[in-house]
Amino acid sequence: MSLLEKINETKVFLEEKGMLKPEFGLILGSGLGELADEIDNAIVLDYAAIPNWGQSTVVGHAGKLVYGDLAGRKVLALQGRFHFYEGNPMNTVTFPARVMKALGCQGVIVTNAAGGIGYGPGTLMAISDHINMTGQNPLIGENLEEFGPRFPDMSDAYTAAYREKAHAVADKMGIKLEEGVYLGVTGPTYETPAEIRAFKTMGAHAVGMSTVPEVIVAAHSGMKVLGISAITNFAAGFQSELNHEEVVEVTQQIKGNFKEFIKQTLEVL
Repeated sequence: MSLLEKINETKVFLEEKGMLKPEFGLILGSGLGELADEIDNAIVLDYAAIPNWGQSTVVGHAGKLVYGDLAGRKVLALQGRFHFYEGNPMNTVTFPARVMKALGCQGVIVTNAAGGIGYGPGTLMAISDHINMTGQNPLIGENLEEFGPRFPDMSDAYTAAYREKAHAVADKMGIKLEEGVYLGVTGPTYETPAEIRAFKTMGAHAVGMSTVPEVIVAAHSGMKVLGISAITNFAAGFQSELNHEEVVEVTQQIKGNFKEFIKQTLEVL
């Protein structure tokens, strides 16, 4: 079965389950998936029940697809994403984003936990651009003309108008929302101090192991994107050691503000 046939099969399956015409896709990163628990009139499916869907194996990722009403919008939320470092091919990592487009999503909110190069733990950062250091691109291979062109422009992959609205919401809530460049690596190792020094020189403000593949596919298909990083730790060389437990712990501390911020932003997009 071709990739396009798989996308269409999954689309039909989800529509038959009642997941009709979502306006926004939500891709929720480590420790941030609880936002999906606040979706009203929810239809919830385990990833294992969805044809052609991947599996998430990371602590802090629930592995459920949730559809319903949030902040007055029809949303389709991923509680847990797929990562390249789990051994997934790029087509699996980005499959949910393609299905979101096929179902009718006009925009995507992508969240992640990231290491801070320019910002410290507890900071929220609107992603203005990214640097792809994965050595991979999810669009390699046959182009899906139904979704977008062979050579898509990435100049405005992170939609400026969405960021403006997010900043206005943050100001209203009294939250400091920083802005910066996200650098994507494959993981699963954290970066070396030398790599972080190089990334800082390149202009990166945060580094993580996700987001870039999904955003490339979203931009290819013409969806608008708001990317938000929750800075959960200083990157290598800025603190003594790095571990995933700290990532989950810091997201627990900031999740209240984070969830309310995303909901209020969703209202105005």
